[in-house]
Amino acid sequence: MSSDERDEWALFEREMRDVRPIKSEPKVPLNKSDAPAETLAQRREMAVREVVGAESNFLSGDYVPPVDPHDHLAFKRDGVQNGVYRNLRLGKYTVDARLDLHRMTVEESRRAVFQFVQDCMAQDIRCGLITHGKGVGRETPALLKSCVAHWLPQMHEVLAMHSAQPQHGGSGATYILLRKSERKRQENWERQHKRRG
Repeated sequence: MSSDERDEWALFEREMRDVRPIKSEPKVPLNKSDAPAETLAQRREMAVREVVGAESNFLSGDYVPPVDPHDHLAFKRDGVQNGVYRNLRLGKYTVDARLDLHRMTVEESRRAVFQFVQDCMAQDIRCGLITHGKGVGRETPALLKSCVAHWLPQMHEVLAMHSAQPQHGGSGATYILLRKSERKRQENWERQHKRRG
């Protein structure tokens, strides 16, 4: 340490000798046992959901490849087991949420589909049903059906989709299978480790 630095340090110590820390009571008691049961993963998921909700809807409406009114829609991400996809296709999963797009414009439908998927994720819903109709006899046949077929694969949350069984609307409706939320994945992980341990 040079003499200039020592002199500077001595001056600083002389000036600060009367300084005392300000005493204040904490405004919020910090007791870890009183903390909510939320895990760090849950808080992260909520933060991501807030950011995604604040962003504009990213679903593309520029060019939508047309589908035939009677075509069956089908999509499956890599990693989805064939048995899981078969059960979705056969309507064996309980439909926990429904969205009806009848009498909506394309823009209203785009917003509704985006919000529907976000709401399902927030409620830990794994299987939903979107009724879009076939659009037979319309000026642009199967317009909403084509849009749904185009939009759903754009959404990371959607693992698979398939046209519904006749009792759920047939080719005028589509089942969607959604990812597990981070909270559900954590619960499954903990349950699996309890069985092993």
